[in-house]
Amino acid sequence: MNISGNTQRSLGPGVQYLLDYLKRMQSDNPTFFYAIQDDNDEQCSGNMFWTDATSRTNYSYFGDTVRVDTSYRADRSKIPFISFTGINHHAQPVLFGCALLLNESENSFVWLLQTWLQAMSGHSPVSITIDPDRLVQKAVAQVLPEARHRFCRWNIFRQTHEKLANVCQANPTFDLEFKKCVNEADTVEEFESCWATLLDKYYLMGNEWLQSLYSIRDQWVPVYLRDVFFGELSTVDSNDAISLFFDGFFGATITTIQLLIKQYEKAVSSWHERELKADFDTYHTTPVLRTPSPTEKQAANLYTKTIFMKFQGELVETLANPATIVDDSGTFITYRVAKFGEDHKAHTVRFNAFEMKAKCSCRMFDFSGVICRHVLSVFRAKNVFTLPSEYVLKRWTRNAKTGGEGSVPESASELPSQYGESSVVRHDNLRQEAMKYVEEGAKSIHVYNMAMNALQEASKRVAAVKSKNSGVTQGTSVANGGNLGTHAIENQSATCLSKEEKEKKIRELSGELEQTNQKCEVYRAILLALFRDMEDQKLKLSVKVQNARLTLKE
Repeated sequence: MNISGNTQRSLGPGVQYLLDYLKRMQSDNPTFFYAIQDDNDEQCSGNMFWTDATSRTNYSYFGDTVRVDTSYRADRSKIPFISFTGINHHAQPVLFGCALLLNESENSFVWLLQTWLQAMSGHSPVSITIDPDRLVQKAVAQVLPEARHRFCRWNIFRQTHEKLANVCQANPTFDLEFKKCVNEADTVEEFESCWATLLDKYYLMGNEWLQSLYSIRDQWVPVYLRDVFFGELSTVDSNDAISLFFDGFFGATITTIQLLIKQYEKAVSSWHERELKADFDTYHTTPVLRTPSPTEKQAANLYTKTIFMKFQGELVETLANPATIVDDSGTFITYRVAKFGEDHKAHTVRFNAFEMKAKCSCRMFDFSGVICRHVLSVFRAKNVFTLPSEYVLKRWTRNAKTGGEGSVPESASELPSQYGESSVVRHDNLRQEAMKYVEEGAKSIHVYNMAMNALQEASKRVAAVKSKNSGVTQGTSVANGGNLGTHAIENQSATCLSKEEKEKKIRELSGELEQTNQKCEVYRAILLALFRDMEDQKLKLSVKVQNARLTLKE
């Protein structure tokens, strides 16, 4: 089942196009990082990796689990494009970096992983998901020995459907039963029994493909991996959320580097807008509570909207999953938790009353980072109505992207370290203030009109600042609307500076310019989102007013 073998590809002039693109991106943004293996100024024939400041910052928040997508290797007609992705606090895919691999050798994959790790400040993920590929597997074992790695389950499902096409065609239910056996087994024993039954039912005991899958079952079947965090909220979803970043953007039509870069930029922009919308929905959509439990109210204020809905589903299920004491001797109390009528699927929860900690045999919290219904049922039985802090992962909360740990990594960057942190903090502060502004502005038509006028004026000022800065040439940048006269004097005195001092000054001014441009982009994105929302609010208010008038007339 492994893809193997060294391959050297050639993409003609497209490679030079990509190299020029990467150089231009770094020139425009000093925090943009790229690297080339076997770099030659005259001709680029090696492998290339790149990542931007946003990806590197996101990794500092959500770099606990990573997906390395090398699925192109199964189709030799595809451009050799590799992506590093993760999952953010809204359970959306987030990008950590990309690569073009022309020389597909074991050394190339080792170089790629080492370069990516360097760009991420050397912080290894807790877990990593890869395709069933011998070269990639060996490189991961060498570069990321501490990370738990697994094979992409959905890739294996796809390959199984292709290799057992005749079986699937003759038995339409096989594909569904196969996935159910893998995804829904609660225990190793249940999986083993289900697997044997499936093979016996469809006369596949001697099938080599299924035998090869079974021999590596601990590297792709969820029940064997639940002791490690993979950020997977559901094992029965129709697809692998962490791999969806470029879905809908890349397809069979991507045959040139030029088109690939165009679609890459579209994907990055699209997911940025989706995250902003998810932020807005989280802060301005009041969750409907389904129980009187204080725990649910606490979770609603802590988690993002998507994660709260997952938690809420588990909490509601406690009503149908009572906890029964089976052992109350010593420090730990052991509970048996099972759904009514499903005693054969019971789980065991060990509860420490002194430390207020519980451990469930389902290992859901370890695997997904969201507390399970079984532990919640025990908490309910013990009158624990506040979630202990250790059961709330910050990466799933509204405040996931706050704090100093989110600064842009400094490796391969000459900018001061405080730049990344302050940029993130500014972004969060602006967003929080903007959200409050929308709430006030939507209360009435009069307040709405006043708020809209203020926003439009602010938008003009932001555009003016950005226009002024974008027109300044390199080496004479004006940052944050600074005084032109002051910078002119500084530039006159710069002629007396040494070459090294001039280069340092250029880097500093370029950094200031980038900060201002990035701040303007944040303003622009927030203002656009606010405009759209306030227009929606205006429409809703207009409908309410019209309905009120009709009611009065009647």
